[in-house]
Amino acid sequence: MFTVNHKNLRLSFNDFHNLSDNEMPQYGEYCLLELKTGDYTAGEWLPSGEGHTTAGKFIRGTADTVGSEDVARWHSLDRYDLTESLETEGVNWINIGREEEEGERNVQFEGFRSFADRKRPKEEQFCLLIMKNGRLAAGRWNKWRHEAGGAFIYSSALASHSSDKVWAWTALSTDELFAGELERENEKKREKRLNRKPIADPELFKYGTDINTYYEKALEKLRGEFNWATAAMMKKKTPVWQIAPLHGKYVFGQISRNYYDDSDIVTPWTEGSTADEFIDFLCGYTRGAVEHSNPEERFKYGTDINVYLEKAFENVKKDYRWLDKKMLRKTWQYDIKMVDGDLEFVRRYWDEEEYSVYDAESAEQFIEWVEHDYQSVALRENKTVASYEPHFGHIELHGWNLERYVFCRMRSGDYMVSVTAGDRVAGGSRDFFITPYCFEAKTYEEFLDRYLEIVPDYSFGLGKKELLPDKALKEFLGY
Repeated sequence: MFTVNHKNLRLSFNDFHNLSDNEMPQYGEYCLLELKTGDYTAGEWLPSGEGHTTAGKFIRGTADTVGSEDVARWHSLDRYDLTESLETEGVNWINIGREEEEGERNVQFEGFRSFADRKRPKEEQFCLLIMKNGRLAAGRWNKWRHEAGGAFIYSSALASHSSDKVWAWTALSTDELFAGELERENEKKREKRLNRKPIADPELFKYGTDINTYYEKALEKLRGEFNWATAAMMKKKTPVWQIAPLHGKYVFGQISRNYYDDSDIVTPWTEGSTADEFIDFLCGYTRGAVEHSNPEERFKYGTDINVYLEKAFENVKKDYRWLDKKMLRKTWQYDIKMVDGDLEFVRRYWDEEEYSVYDAESAEQFIEWVEHDYQSVALRENKTVASYEPHFGHIELHGWNLERYVFCRMRSGDYMVSVTAGDRVAGGSRDFFITPYCFEAKTYEEFLDRYLEIVPDYSFGLGKKELLPDKALKEFLGY
């Protein structure tokens, strides 16, 4: 490993190239840049057009570039390997490039730090890097969210140098991205100071600063219309309201999590100015959740979960004739449990321990949801033995492109169709069981009329116009 002490190290960059003299880097070359403002940054050279002029840009990351018109001079980072110098004891000065006697083209960097010393840059700070392989690089620091370490973003598509590949780093000049991050950090500090002793508006918080008090008062009003109402039912309407400090004052607010730094984002209630107005608002906000939580509707068949599961199984069995209960052992498991004082339908996957609430509004809706789960299991357990894919050209579906449309004959002799659609960055697939009712049709045309009620052409791309002339498909389906 290197023997040089990074704390004492200075890098001297000599013999910069001037863009004004039409001195250009090679395509894709990563360079240290001196801007016309006197600031220093770095980037990957991408010329405009055919590269016959100095027009172009230096790429620092995704949507992060410096135009050549803003650059005074550049110096290559790609062409140098410092390994030999860094393995020589006592070295504290390394020249990069040909040294000029007058020193007018010389720029020095020092103040190097190391992750080994538990030092790291500030978020979004652009840094000059000495890699562990002795090469030079640069990048913008991004901390990993839920684990130690991070990476220096240096090019498009989030190309990065992982922190474990970097031997030492020092900050380059502040830019707009880093300045914005500093301002956000300063704002968070100001907010934290203001919220140490928040003030409560006496009109808005005349019943105190415990949110449960306001839910209880709203509950009293809702019980006049829905005698089964509970606070737990009200809180099914999410996000729930809380009392939180914001800008030095207590507010009624909804709290979400900032994805980038795990901080709280408080969205305040702004539809009134008094406690009673908020209570009335809370009644309206949670009314739907309470209305659809009537225990008499949800548990009309009692509290034995097997009654509901048996109804779902028998309904699915009518069409999915091969389904048996052994197939359901390694899938979703259901129960009726007391959660926060209310009975709830719950479910867990077979190899998990914890149940989660399955918030159905009625017994019929719960049974229907279970049927969907059972149908998926049935299709998964019935292996495909033959398939046929109709020919089709480019088909666009609401911004997505039809990629795959395959009819499958399964081991039981039944049929399904598998449809896949997507765009350049996302996609999805769905399987549809072709019910026996479709095959009760006497003609292929009548079969298609019934089939297209399950897989409509306006949603999935192929309709009667495309499928009716397909003789091979007609034969595959047994007509």
